[in-house]
Amino acid sequence: MGYQGQQPIIPPQRDLADKETLVSEHKHKGKTCRQSAAVFNVVNSIIGSGIIGLPYSMKQAGFPLGILLLFWVSYITDFSLVLLIKGGTLSGTDTYQSLVNKTFGFPGYLLLSVLQFLYPFIAMISYNIITGDTLSKVFQRIPGVDPENLFIGRHFIIVLTTIVFTLPLSLYRDIAKLGKISLISTVLTTVILGIAMARVISLGPHIPKTEDAWVFAKPNAIQAVGVMSFAFICHHNCFLVYGSLEERTVAKWSRIIHVSTLVSVLISILFATCGYLTFTGFTQGDLFENYCRNDDLVTFGRFCYGVTVILTYPIECFVTREVIANVFFGGNLSSVFHIIVTVVIITIATFVSLLIDCLGIVLELNGVLCAAPLIFIIPSACYLKLSEEPRTHSDKIMSCVMLPMGAVVMVVGFVMAVTNPQDCTHGQEMFYCFPDNVSLTNISVSRFQLTTQLSVLNISTFQ
Repeated sequence: MGYQGQQPIIPPQRDLADKETLVSEHKHKGKTCRQSAAVFNVVNSIIGSGIIGLPYSMKQAGFPLGILLLFWVSYITDFSLVLLIKGGTLSGTDTYQSLVNKTFGFPGYLLLSVLQFLYPFIAMISYNIITGDTLSKVFQRIPGVDPENLFIGRHFIIVLTTIVFTLPLSLYRDIAKLGKISLISTVLTTVILGIAMARVISLGPHIPKTEDAWVFAKPNAIQAVGVMSFAFICHHNCFLVYGSLEERTVAKWSRIIHVSTLVSVLISILFATCGYLTFTGFTQGDLFENYCRNDDLVTFGRFCYGVTVILTYPIECFVTREVIANVFFGGNLSSVFHIIVTVVIITIATFVSLLIDCLGIVLELNGVLCAAPLIFIIPSACYLKLSEEPRTHSDKIMSCVMLPMGAVVMVVGFVMAVTNPQDCTHGQEMFYCFPDNVSLTNISVSRFQLTTQLSVLNISTFQ
């Protein structure tokens, strides 16, 4: 895809981001089928691996404020997705890259390229962390396996899955070969949501609530917005979904986005609520870190989630490689450079993920540094420059509000994430897993026992 009626300043980047393969090339019959497919594509773009950190964002912001912020981020996502298509219509462009290039020239294109490289690259790091955390606990449940065995440690698992699965899959030149990931991801995410709902009923009442569990707002609310932004971003592929419509109008696109966002936010709130109500102030950046290792149902959920991120990882690698190819190699990589660039990207991501073992900080940084500008700042800036509507027009007023708010989330969120990192008990069994050493599927431990255990272990609530 390129410009319409204009020579590009530089070759526009192929907009093959996370979920490009969700856009079906099959020609559906009838308008209803096409609109339904578009809704599914957008929902599946939003409801992905980032959902696992939403309960953590409730802990960051305070549960009541967290729910309100989740609605707010979903509304901003809805508005900015429509705004991007309006900007494309005004500029006669059909990709995010060409829109920014048409509006702000090469500097804008370069900035967007940096953001579109960093977002999937940091996501690759987070996927490695998740893989190491989840699968190590899965392998520990195998009968006869020593929990201290080096070969089921998170570092070994990260390296092993990288060499055996993610690197070979990432070496594909055609992303279409990974097209079934969408369906697999949707099914497994549904399973994970079901497990979280089951455990809030069976496990939640047996875990003591922290003193600040129901505080309306907490100082780390901006960091929570970063996590939510990471979970909701899908802007990099909206032009692809829009291009799949039989009748491409802003009005139809708006209806599709409204329905998609509503479905996504309801699923997100359900998962965030179930996760947070189970563990309140003890909630980790990776929710699966909260569950006990001897919980067989959750072990199955960990396995499902591990498979999901392993299969999604190559798509993120594809995006980072495409950015490098377009910026430095004119859009084309020879077979040799294709392999070299892929290996270098994956090696760096793997090395960083071996050094970082706390998912929360990675989600925060990716949200505030990359997702926030891609959602809040760039769509607003493009529309404000292109639109000839009066300043009192509702879209311009909203854009003027979104742009500075995005800048605040980006700057303040980054400073807070670096200077005030949240506690992370990665790899440690939570205190409520110790009493009587019973399976979570047959819990009979009283609140008093758990509270006593908490006091003995001198474990304080997260601030």
